[in-house]
Amino acid sequence: MYEKLQDLKEGYTTITEMGGKHSDMLQDIGIYAIQKGKTEALIDKSKETAILLLEGEIRLEWNGISKEIKRNNVFEEDPWCLHVPKGTNVKIFALAASEVLVQKTDNERSFDAKLYTPEDCESTNAGEGLWNGTAERVIRTIFDYNNAPYSNLVIGEVISYPGRWSSYPPHHHDQPEVYYYRFDKPQGFGCAMVGPEAYRIENNSFITIPGKLDHPQATAPGYAMYFCWMIRHLNNNPWTDRIMEEDHKWLLEPNAKIWPDE
Repeated sequence: MYEKLQDLKEGYTTITEMGGKHSDMLQDIGIYAIQKGKTEALIDKSKETAILLLEGEIRLEWNGISKEIKRNNVFEEDPWCLHVPKGTNVKIFALAASEVLVQKTDNERSFDAKLYTPEDCESTNAGEGLWNGTAERVIRTIFDYNNAPYSNLVIGEVISYPGRWSSYPPHHHDQPEVYYYRFDKPQGFGCAMVGPEAYRIENNSFITIPGKLDHPQATAPGYAMYFCWMIRHLNNNPWTDRIMEEDHKWLLEPNAKIWPDE
């Protein structure tokens, strides 16, 4: 499912809702646009929450801790993300006009809140030296089952270079996933495939990906594409790795030959 959001207005813009639209994603996801000097207070009695700064400058307060963070550009700067368990009071003070993505889902576990810094982010230059560079991109993993096994969520980011492919080779997994997109220029665009369907991706759009469907992406030449990827673990079936499509596994062979060099 593809949807383009309207321009982000002050307040909260919904992407998915556990009890509403795109409920099959099993997540509450949305974006707060906060004007300078304004405050948003977040607390959920039954859901864990990830709070990702997309751009701007904010002060976060939680559990008696206060931290000022700043991010000018999702393309050039690694992420800051606060992850808290249910029942945690979080205040977001906008020190400048800011946009903050929030991801939530139900979780009965208790765990320590953690602010993931840019230094904590696992950043991988995927596809480097493969397939003539046609799928080179940067994958940033903020937290997943490896470093937060107590969570029901996964969150990360991808920077897809102009004219390249991402989520490649095509893969799938059982767990639902959401991609939220931005481009380095407002007219930028790309293509997202979900199973047999293809969608033109534009700035400030998103797709929902049901489990078991592959989802390769392509970026138009001249435009860099950012997307935040968000997965919800299933009960007794957490997301731990990508399952490559059988037809395309040959691309991972060390000596794979690609036309015209076959």
